[in-house]
Amino acid sequence: MSIRNALLKDAPAITALLDTLEYPGSEIFIKDKMEQMFHNPYVYILVYEDGGKVLAFIVLEFLIQLGLKGDIARIGYFAVDEQARGNGIGGIMETYCTQLAKEKGCDRIEVHCHERRKDAHRFYQRQGYTESPKYFMKKLNE
Repeated sequence: MSIRNALLKDAPAITALLDTLEYPGSEIFIKDKMEQMFHNPYVYILVYEDGGKVLAFIVLEFLIQLGLKGDIARIGYFAVDEQARGNGIGGIMETYCTQLAKEKGCDRIEVHCHERRKDAHRFYQRQGYTESPKYFMKKLNE
């Protein structure tokens, strides 16, 4: 069992995990997106691997704050294989990311989690997250 930086060879496993989050079709562009992220020093793609199999992944982005002393770590995507859920993998990865965020000078972690993801809400609450409403979005392709 280990948490490590994702590699391009992990794309099929990450694609399958994205499918569980209802992001189908990412196999078309995922390698290009991963390569872009690999070249961005403020973005980490981490995987949890056990026995050579990727069981989870998380995207952690670091946002520098101009008006505040501490910066923000943002969870972009986070999924655990459905068969491996309940085994503590999510908590292990979240704890790892919390420590990484502290080392990078962040004073908080945020995650945007759609209201339909009730199980994820319970997970984040168990990890110590609190709700911070409002979140606005503007779609640019409509």
